[in-house]
Amino acid sequence: MTEVSDRQPPRRRVPGPARPARPAGRSRPGPGGRPVRRPAAARSDGPRVIRLGSPRPRLRMVSLALTLVMIAFVVRLLQVQAVDASTYAAKAEQNRYVGRTLAAERGGITDRDGVELATSVDAYDITADPTMFTREATGVGDAPEQAAALLGPIIDQDVDTVARKLRTKNTRYTLLAHRRTPQVWQQIKDLKSTLGTKAETDKGTANVLAGVLAVPASKRVYPNGDLAAGILGWVNAEGKGGGGIEQQLDKELTGKDGKIRYAQSGGRQVPTVGSTETPAVAGSDVELTIDRDIQWAAQDAITQQVKKSRADRGYVIVQDTRTGQVLAMANAPGFDPNDLTRADSAAMGNAALQDAYEPGSTAKVMSMAAVLQENVATPGTHVVVPNRLHRGDRLFQDDVDHKTWNLTLNGVLAMSSNIGTILATGQLGKTQKQANQVLYSYLRKFGIGSPTGLGFPGETAGILAPAGKWSTSQQYTIPFGQGMSINAMQAASVYSTIANGGVRIEPTLVRGTKGPDGRFTPAPAPKKNRVVSERTAKSLAQMLESVVDDKQGTGIKARIPGYRVAGKTGTANRVDPATGKYHGYTSSFAGFAPADKPRITVYCAIQNATKGLYFGGQICGPVFKQVMEFALKTLQVPPTGAKAARLPVDFTP
Repeated sequence: MTEVSDRQPPRRRVPGPARPARPAGRSRPGPGGRPVRRPAAARSDGPRVIRLGSPRPRLRMVSLALTLVMIAFVVRLLQVQAVDASTYAAKAEQNRYVGRTLAAERGGITDRDGVELATSVDAYDITADPTMFTREATGVGDAPEQAAALLGPIIDQDVDTVARKLRTKNTRYTLLAHRRTPQVWQQIKDLKSTLGTKAETDKGTANVLAGVLAVPASKRVYPNGDLAAGILGWVNAEGKGGGGIEQQLDKELTGKDGKIRYAQSGGRQVPTVGSTETPAVAGSDVELTIDRDIQWAAQDAITQQVKKSRADRGYVIVQDTRTGQVLAMANAPGFDPNDLTRADSAAMGNAALQDAYEPGSTAKVMSMAAVLQENVATPGTHVVVPNRLHRGDRLFQDDVDHKTWNLTLNGVLAMSSNIGTILATGQLGKTQKQANQVLYSYLRKFGIGSPTGLGFPGETAGILAPAGKWSTSQQYTIPFGQGMSINAMQAASVYSTIANGGVRIEPTLVRGTKGPDGRFTPAPAPKKNRVVSERTAKSLAQMLESVVDDKQGTGIKARIPGYRVAGKTGTANRVDPATGKYHGYTSSFAGFAPADKPRITVYCAIQNATKGLYFGGQICGPVFKQVMEFALKTLQVPPTGAKAARLPVDFTP
């Protein structure tokens, strides 16, 4: 029998029509319409499901941001590579590449035999990269000052000036010092090395000299010290000639600078990066006419006599009478162009060409030349010379009181009579005015009042007023060498003209130049002009022999055994350059040898001798003899062996 359960089977849920969803948290209304709150668990028909937000908005924002960044990069890239490409390239080149000048090697200066008188040796220009002295580069704020304190004493520069150069902006190159010796650069390198080691071991220390560099250059040196310094001159700190031949021929000596441009890093050239270079062209070598040995003899002789006489200064000229070439031009005191810091500014230069002074009796030879050439007298013409002579507004006398002298024209020159010279030149014209004009024309032919032709820096042409402007006293003093002024080279040239048979050859100091290719270019031939006839010149040479050879002559201290010597003494009142008034004397002696076959002219002048004798024959005669003897031996000039003419000095009335 089957048992029947009284439990009702569960009612099957039949889904009804869909109902609108109630807002979350609201309860179903109970009786009376009041909502009945049900527990959260009761309100859920099943487990709670967490739903994620949509990622699409976030993706859109990120995409937009990336797009804007990419657009900014693209715009900047276009600006750098297209719009401002050339500007940035130029800045990169400027910061990376450095350009500097390649200094040309300065040509040397030699004597006539190729002996070096001025040359250039290895040196260094001390430079710096200012960008390596900044706080960013060194880690210290006062790197320029620290470096300057170390460098200043080494390179002999003002510390503040060096510091200012090291602070220069917008450049990677500044020059600190020109042409320092290799020893100076080695000292700097040793100091850099020491600082570098210290910086590695001490983090608080910076190598403030890391940006100091050196560029190979050259330094001018003069192997013979003060020898021929007045001729050579010097080279200044900028490498330019500051005087003498160095200045006169600076363009030829300097050559042509080159250029180099290279990449650098850390102040050093990058060898793997190409560079552009225009090579420098070396300057030409200059060969002078002077002979080093004769120059030394002349300089030694005049230096010793200036010291002995306690004179202001003196000069000696030695000239080849046949060519006009200057074999020596010595000044005392002199200077050493290797060390200008110790040089006396008054001694710098070439006083033999730059001093203008009244020559005195050595100029009488020109007056005698005019008299002989104009045929108004001969060497044997009688001239009665009184003790005093009144002319114009003055009373003239000779250097010694004497009774009336009965002299020949030759005797007037031999005994250096001022009165006799005035009387002789007075015969050059029917009137004194005409005589003045004739004498003036001869003085000009001899080169007085004109540059010598050397073209030397600072050379004086002297002073010779036109004859029409001669004062009452000048028309009588100029014949015996007062009232006009000359330089020592002009005086020497007068005697070389007589020695050369009456033909004046412009003096020369330069024989020629030798270019970088080794080719020698001779200097232009000097100008020549005839001043007096050969006959007149020969007569003058014989008259000048009487000055030295005759016992009554004033130049007996210039005699040279075995040689015939022609010469003339001079002792003139001297105008003091400081006051413009007469004070002291100019003592001089001029002459040539051998007198009958001239080869060498020597001229000596000493200014304001204050100790011992001051007469030209007494203090310049011995200098002439010493220098002439040395020159004759050096050039191997033999005596002629001929006897002197021995013209009469006086006559019996």
